[in-house]
Amino acid sequence: MENSVHSMLAVTWFGLIGLMLVIYVVTDGFDLGVGILSLLTKRRSDHDVMIESIGHVWDANETWLVVLGGALFGAFPLAYATLLQDLYLPVMALIAGLIMRGAAIEFRHSATHGKVWDAVFGTGSLVAAASQGVILGTVITGFVPGPLSVIFIVIAAIGVVAGYALLGSTYLVGKTVGAIEQWSRRMALLSAVVTVGAAVLLTAATWLYSSVGHDRWSQPHVFHLLMALGACAALCFAVVMGTLYLGSSTIPFRASVALFLMSFVGLAVSLFPDFVPGKIGVVQAASDSPTLVFMLVGIGLVFPVMIGYNLYQYFIFRGKVVGRAEMGE
Repeated sequence: MENSVHSMLAVTWFGLIGLMLVIYVVTDGFDLGVGILSLLTKRRSDHDVMIESIGHVWDANETWLVVLGGALFGAFPLAYATLLQDLYLPVMALIAGLIMRGAAIEFRHSATHGKVWDAVFGTGSLVAAASQGVILGTVITGFVPGPLSVIFIVIAAIGVVAGYALLGSTYLVGKTVGAIEQWSRRMALLSAVVTVGAAVLLTAATWLYSSVGHDRWSQPHVFHLLMALGACAALCFAVVMGTLYLGSSTIPFRASVALFLMSFVGLAVSLFPDFVPGKIGVVQAASDSPTLVFMLVGIGLVFPVMIGYNLYQYFIFRGKVVGRAEMGE
């Protein structure tokens, strides 16, 4: 009985951490994407509009990363220790990138060094996104060294950067007007193609070269579920491309978010019941039952507040950024 309760708590926390990860990736992903896209335009007025579009939400978005790290440490300490000892460099690079972004947003109004801080903002966004791609690729490969793993990790990093650029560009399509909106629409089309291309390559590599992934995907119920998720992801991609061509302002971002959700559900299905592929299972990595229950009560109190605050922010600051947005025309 005790084992079944502990297993249920461990699986519950696996799902909660997956949910926190999805929320972080979607919310912080689009503002990281905006930062990455800022490297592709040199007009200061464009940078002003881009940063204004995320200025009231970016810091709250990053709060989810802090909560995610704390939850992982408390609920799955063995997985936390195993992951961190091999991921110190990309994690430190991720933190450095986020620090660069925060500092740049505060100091970019400098009369003499404004353009430098704009470059720091974009570079920090790119470093943070690429670091997350390296972390993702390393975890999926099960920390197995070798040239194939390096190629896999590089493709994962490119995919994450392109995916965040997709979220950022479709977000800008809905938040800006004039020349910036049209430019963002073109960037979204390009980003969508690169994102899906990287995803297809990673899927094929996982099937062909990962023994853990191949064994898991070979299970009939898993294979059928992944096929359904793949079909949904293809539909989301088609909606993104079609609505961008048709001139919609809001649907491309929602479809991009749905595309990310399908991908993350597929990742969770592929990993489970392992937390670290081929090394540590979800139940094995979990804390004892009293700790998981105590944390569950705490997150039950905090979670609604955080989600409510995020939704309230987006509601208050909804609508397009106008005025200086038209200066790029």
